[in-house]
Amino acid sequence: MEEWLMRIINEYGYLGIFLLISLENIFPPVPSEVILTFGGFVTTTSHLSVFGVVLASTGGSVAGAVILYGIGLLLNTERLERIIEKWGHILRLTKQDVRKADKWFDRYGPWTVFFCRFVPLIRSLISIPAGMSKMNIGVFLVFTTFGTLIWNVVLVVLGASVGESWSEIVRYMEVYSKFIYAILAVLIVSLVVLYIRKRR
Repeated sequence: MEEWLMRIINEYGYLGIFLLISLENIFPPVPSEVILTFGGFVTTTSHLSVFGVVLASTGGSVAGAVILYGIGLLLNTERLERIIEKWGHILRLTKQDVRKADKWFDRYGPWTVFFCRFVPLIRSLISIPAGMSKMNIGVFLVFTTFGTLIWNVVLVVLGASVGESWSEIVRYMEVYSKFIYAILAVLIVSLVVLYIRKRR
């Protein structure tokens, strides 16, 4: 996959980066770390600039996030409640649980969107619950854009700084991803245990 991504960036430049990052947001397994660090490296060997790569990648990321936000609007809380009403007994979920989660997202959603932009995989998927909770689209765009901009600037600048060693950054990002996933796994298990104890 990496060779395919590199070929697109080399052939289509900013447009290729925009489209690849948009796809990465809609289909998270496409690695943004590879796209951004390689895009940074390309600025040292072509007419592309760091500013242009950051702009194109941020535009692509926001475009993809808006699409997922729209999917969240289509799902909405009411539809999720109907699904829970039918199948929730399997997971021991109730409509009240959905409403509590929705209220929590209404309160902390903007900052959740912002900080989740630094978490691989979740950085894309967080747009769906934002849409489901009907977060103000302007607020969503502001927090998504700033979170994405920071992530993109860091990786593109690193890719440009290390030059041909850009793949080393990707390896470090894989370690970072595993570390974050481990923390999230512990948090999820802890929350599940607390929830079960509370229900009992």
